[in-house]
Parts: sequence; C-alpha cells; structure tokens
Amino acid sequence: MGFGGIGLAWREAARLIGAPQLIGEVFLAATLLLWLAIAVSHGIRAASHPEALSGDLKHPVRSAFAGAISIGLMLVAGGLIPYSPSLATIVWSVAVILHLVIGVWLLRGLLQAPRDAAALTPPLLIPLVGNVVAPIFGAKLGFPTLSWMLFGVGIVLWASVQPLLLGRIFNGPPLPERLRPTLVIFLAPPAVSSVALASLTGEFGPVALGLYGYAVFLVAIFLTMARDFAKVPFAMSWWGWTFPTATFTVASFAAASHHPAAWHIPVLWAVLLAATAILAIVTFATLKAAAGGHLLKPE
Repeated sequence: MGFGGIGLAWREAARLIGAPQLIGEVFLAATLLLWLAIAVSHGIRAASHPEALSGDLKHPVRSAFAGAISIGLMLVAGGLIPYSPSLATIVWSVAVILHLVIGVWLLRGLLQAPRDAAALTPPLLIPLVGNVVAPIFGAKLGFPTLSWMLFGVGIVLWASVQPLLLGRIFNGPPLPERLRPTLVIFLAPPAVSSVALASLTGEFGPVALGLYGYAVFLVAIFLTMARDFAKVPFAMSWWGWTFPTATFTVASFAAASHHPAAWHIPVLWAVLLAATAILAIVTFATLKAAAGGHLLKPE
C-alpha cells in the first residue's frame, strides 16, 4: 500500500510539477511485484500452517490487516490503467469484490461478538473505510454508479467507526507502544476521500476541500508528535505511516491541480519528498530487522 501510494503520488508529480515520470512507474511496478510476492508467501503459509492463518483472522487486531490485501490490489489496478485499461478493470473488479467480502465478514463478526475497548485500534479503518479507495480508479474505468455506492459505504463506516476509535484512545486503555505508529492511519480516510470525491465529480469542490483541510489539520498534529513517535522502537506497525502520508501527498496534488497558487510547487515538492523519505526509512528499517532476525516478533 505504501509503495502503491507513493507511485501514484510521483505519477501526479510528473503530470503537475515536472517530476521524472520513471520514478512513479518504478514504484508502481514494485507495488505489483511486492503484492504478488506477499500473496504467494501468504498462500504458502496458509498451506503449511493453516492454524496460524486462522489465528490471524480471529485475532481482534491482526484481522483488520486482511483489508490491506484488497486495497493493495486496487492500487495495482490504478498502476495498470495507462497501460491496459481492460486488465486494470479485471484487477479492480476482483479487488472490490474481495474487499467487500472482507468488510462484510469483519463487520458481521463485530455485530455478533462485540470487542473490548482494548481491541479497537486504528487498523480497523483499513477493511471498513478502505472502500473509499475504489472510486479513485472506478470512476476512471467507467463505473461511476458502483463507485458512488462504494464511496457511500466507506464514508458511512468511517463516520461510524472513527468516533469509537477516538473514544478508546481518549479514554483508554492506552495503545501498546508498538501500535502507537498506527495513529497515523487516521490521516488516510480524509485524504483518500477527498481524492475519491474529486475523481467522482471531476472537481475539487467544497466537500473535498473540507476533507483535505481535516487531513492538513491531522498532519499538523502528527508533526507536533514526531519526537514522541521517534522514541517508539521499530515494528511492523511503522508501515502504518507509509500509505497515509502517500495518500495525503496525492490529495495535495489534487487540491493544487484544481486550486493552483504560486507557492504550491515548493510545498508539493516538500510533501512528496517527505512521504518518499518516510517510505525509504521504513523500508530500510524493515530490511535491517529482517536481516537481523528481529522482524517478526511474538506479541
């Protein structure tokens, strides 16, 4: 998801501020390869250790990350659009169906067996609010009606789930230290929703601007928390920074495209390079932890 988001951001940068076009396409190609590698790895794991997969799907926190599979596939579809719209349509359709299945399964579980407050964490937004990613590409592929419906599902679930998550964070219990970086996931829904709305309407209107304004507000908050975040040891949860910052970058380009100003170009470069640096840092830390045998730790 992080690689796909950055790839789309660099693609927009090439279109709007003259960034090298190759960079975005390389990131998007890497997104496809990474998605395939991770999917195959999970397939091997499921065949070799089905009890581990079952444990993940039943886990109150880890189960939410199942939504990353389908969102990642949506981003792959977005990367394919300029090269093969027909193939992109197939991939997008599979991703949407998979994401809806995951969302129905997860929400059904929540309705049948309510969770303790400690199990309400920001990753829960991934499978439920991830529907707002689909319209960004669905509108371009010729599915406006379905895209509006998916947008509605994502927006309503976001409005329903986020207050519960904020209530848990405000009132406790506090997030475990290793999950603290996932707070940045709160940035993704408003950023993605503003881009989706612009794709659906063809303009970055008042509602999209309002959503983007909320995203800017969150960025300001997280910047003031940077020193606290820096104290958290590296864990897989740090990947929670990559997709939200990438989508905020895409939203910034979308806003600047419809509401240009002379000061936009240096600001857009700064946002783009910062999001790219975050992805590079987290990638390097992941490879370093993997090489040292410290990547996959028990809880």
